[in-house]
Order: sequence, then structure tokens, then C-alpha cells
Amino acid sequence: DVYKRQGHKTLVPQLIRALKKEGANDIKVVCGGVIPPQDYQVLYDAGVAAVYGPGTNIPVAAAEVLELLRKS
Repeated sequence: DVYKRQGHKTLVPQLIRALKKEGANDIKVVCGGVIPPQDYQVLYDAGVAAVYGPGTNIPVAAAEVLELLRKS
């Protein structure tokens, strides 16, 4: 089922639109999981703050997320 395999391309933009509609522009959305690298830009264009795929260095990702929060 394509929808289940590529839900990040539809569900994440829907989530971000819903957050904005509710005035939650200050909430940062971070995605992770088995997301093909060629789909990252789609997520960034939708407003995702960061994308982490398989093999992500957890301490590095944690530091990046903390930095995103500091900038908020």
C-alpha cells in the first residue's frame, strides 16, 4: 500500500497545516525513520525542522534537536 509506505509525504504536511491552523507555529516538527533521502526536501518544503533516517548518530541528532529548541 503506497499510502502506508509513503505516509510521511502526505501525513506530515497535513500535520503541519493543522498545527498552523490552530496557531501552533512555534511547534517544531522533526521526522525520523525509514524515509528515503530523496523525500527529505519534500518534508523540509512542508516545514519540517529536521529529518533523521536509519543510521542517524543519536548524540548528534539529540544535539541538533536541542539547538532547534534553543532557537525557538
